[in-house]
Amino acid sequence: MGSLFSEVFLGALLFGAVAAAVPLLLAGLGEQISEKSGILNIGIEGMMIAGAYFGFLVAYSSGSLWLGFLGGALAGGIVASVMAILCVRLGLNQIVIGIGLTLGLEGLTALLHHVQFSRTYPRLPAADVLAIPLLSDIPVLGPALFRHHLIVYLAVALVFVMIYVYRRTQLGLNLQAAGDKPAALDVAGVDVVRTRTVAVLSTGALAGIGGAYLANIGAGIFVPFITNGAGFLGIVLAMLARGRPVWVLLGALLFGISLSLTTALQVAGINIPTDVIQMIPFLAVMIMLVAFGRRSSLPAALGIPYERGAR
Repeated sequence: MGSLFSEVFLGALLFGAVAAAVPLLLAGLGEQISEKSGILNIGIEGMMIAGAYFGFLVAYSSGSLWLGFLGGALAGGIVASVMAILCVRLGLNQIVIGIGLTLGLEGLTALLHHVQFSRTYPRLPAADVLAIPLLSDIPVLGPALFRHHLIVYLAVALVFVMIYVYRRTQLGLNLQAAGDKPAALDVAGVDVVRTRTVAVLSTGALAGIGGAYLANIGAGIFVPFITNGAGFLGIVLAMLARGRPVWVLLGALLFGISLSLTTALQVAGINIPTDVIQMIPFLAVMIMLVAFGRRSSLPAALGIPYERGAR
């Protein structure tokens, strides 16, 4: 009996952790791109919720989850373009603009959802699952870790793509220089503003896909304020990862475990007050900040506008 309980609890915990970690992973990787270029993208929460709403709307209207992800990426990119124009191009305060975008998009998506669906909350059909041969047959761990939608595996693969980009490509070097030594990058003939603009737009697209995953696969439904701070957790992950995509993945899994603990306990038949369980992710944030925050190093130019021709 005890063995069965352990298997049920562990399986539910790991499956929920992966599902909860994917949007955090995408948001964290996107934020990491912005931070490497010297932009503290506080508006990532707004980009996620825009991606969640429009990604759900496209998927619901077309019947295609992949079109939904495309819609989420476009929505996140459009919001990011506002951030790029106001902060990168015009040099306005990044924190003020980021918070304004988040609050504005939370209200806008709630209003649009009410106009579109009134008091109804339509659901999407269950997403197709891709089972990895052999690995998915491992007892307990197999179904929990290796039977997910294809987007989950692509998100994990993106971690290793980003490692290669940062270490082996000129684009990765330009991003790092735009954050640490923008004047030197300008002297080398690379447009710092353009580099940062591309970084912010990439962040918006990834955040939008993360939001679309949250609505279309994680919940199968859109409700106002569905992101519930996932974008801000992505910012924390990017800061603590210190430019290392693998650390974003590990941090996302840690937060995913914290977020899925409530469901796992309920599946296992253990009833603990929900308010107590909901504190766990925030405690995890505090522990990680205390443990790693002092050693984190953000780009020297983070949050500082750059003017063309500055030396």
